[in-house]
Amino acid sequence: MKITTTKETLLPALIQTGSIVERRQTLPILSSLLAKVKKGNMTLMATDLEVEVKTQVSVDSSDEGEFTLPARKVVDICKALPNGVPLTIEVEGDKAILRAGRGRYRLSTLPAGDYPNLEVAAATDHLTLSQGELKRLLEKTAFAMAQQDVRYYLNGMLFEARPGLFRTVATDGHRLALCDVAVDREETGEIQAIVPRKAVLELNRLLDAKSDTPVELQFSKGFLKAVLPESSFATKLIDGRYPDYAKVIPTANTQDLVAHRETLRLALSRTAILSNEKFRGVRFQTSPGLLNLLAHNPEHEEAEEELEVEYSGEKMTIGFNVGYLLDVLSVLDDEEVRFGLIDPASSCVITPKENTESKYVVMPMRI
Repeated sequence: MKITTTKETLLPALIQTGSIVERRQTLPILSSLLAKVKKGNMTLMATDLEVEVKTQVSVDSSDEGEFTLPARKVVDICKALPNGVPLTIEVEGDKAILRAGRGRYRLSTLPAGDYPNLEVAAATDHLTLSQGELKRLLEKTAFAMAQQDVRYYLNGMLFEARPGLFRTVATDGHRLALCDVAVDREETGEIQAIVPRKAVLELNRLLDAKSDTPVELQFSKGFLKAVLPESSFATKLIDGRYPDYAKVIPTANTQDLVAHRETLRLALSRTAILSNEKFRGVRFQTSPGLLNLLAHNPEHEEAEEELEVEYSGEKMTIGFNVGYLLDVLSVLDDEEVRFGLIDPASSCVITPKENTESKYVVMPMRI
């Protein structure tokens, strides 16, 4: 079998699929990509038995068949090739010979018949939104996912669909991130699916923030599949019940503080330099029209910043993990941000000033 293509055509597909291949695998075959060639198209596939990515590229070949390629080696070789040079792949027995210009690379392959597939159940529900919308939802909430928490259902993101609405939610028990988008959906039932952390990050890599092309999300028992024009993505779901996140969103009347987002972000970044490296605490001291940011560390060093803000509530001192606040301010792109404060012992709700499509809850800390 002989295939002719170019680096510019092949490399993006190799990177898309190869990104999910782990350096250490329980099965040797999982360190490879599966390539299927048919009618001038080559489909590349990778899986780690939890997540599966497929993408299709056009190639010049009169042959049909399938073979494997060592993922990291072929990606690294293609990255290092000069641009504009024709690239050929010839498969001979258990070897694949890659040629580009005067270069020749002989790679070992494994039997394509041994390559595993995720057996995704038939979809029971689905919805469609644009790549840009889905990427925005993921990026505005992914930072709040837990990492290796014993509460395994927190090590992922909740995908929730209601009539006319699709929502992503993430929490690690100390903070919560939520983002909504309006969708057209024929079904009236509610969907709740917990997508694993790795799957969220890999799906986000596949999406183009500037693209209006559609993504169809197909939900089935234990699986989620995302279908894009030239590729598809499938993952097992976390089997568990996501906590009732609505209960942790404060509903009491708040004293709203409105600040310029970028000014506050930079001030917090400077203040954080002298915060305790372990606890990362910063104090908010509020008074009408002013916000003081205070931090100190065990070396008796201190930082203080004073900002003009919109605030007419009572004087208050409340502590936060500065890293949590910076994470929120970094994913927002609105000019002004609203902090809903209740008292020093209650969680704070952060939203853009002009809309509530995204919402963030941060617990206070004692400093």
